Amino acid sequence: MRRSGEGQARAARPGTWRLRPPQPEDYAWVVERHRVFYRREHGWDDRFMDLVEKVVEDFVRDFDPARERCWIAELDGRPVGSVFLVAHPEREGVAKLRLLLVEPEARGLGVGTRLVAECTAFARAAGYRAITLWTSSVLHAARRLYEAEGYRLVREEPEPMFNPGEMGQEWELELGGEVP
Repeated sequence: MRRSGEGQARAARPGTWRLRPPQPEDYAWVVERHRVFYRREHGWDDRFMDLVEKVVEDFVRDFDPARERCWIAELDGRPVGSVFLVAHPEREGVAKLRLLLVEPEARGLGVGTRLVAECTAFARAAGYRAITLWTSSVLHAARRLYEAEGYRLVREEPEPMFNPGEMGQEWELELGGEVP
């Protein structure tokens, strides 16, 4: 049985978007687009950019194809979105959703919803009991996607990496079984 995100990319009609596995050049794109978008839209500094780089570097270095995935959303032949699902380094049976990004021109097309759903489907197929993610309280559109998928807010606290008044949030989706 082929897992979501494996093998051939889904066929796309001209002017539509599709999901595909990452190509080597996509990792630099993910880092650069996070850098541009979050610096421009939210004023986040190099602490956030360093975190993005580390997530991508760790994924490339430690990639476990049975337990981890990256999806790239593509519109008219160019990347417009990304998400990663990785094994939680400290919690057995728990995955982490990382680096969800949808370019402004692809918003409203269902790209974000599909990226989050792919993470959930893959995590279930891979045998994870839960998915966790960390985000900022100011990312309202992303939070709506997580809530619609069934995630619940489990922790919120001030985060020095963000602007004053912005909170770091941890969200979790239980997939079944006991979460450690």
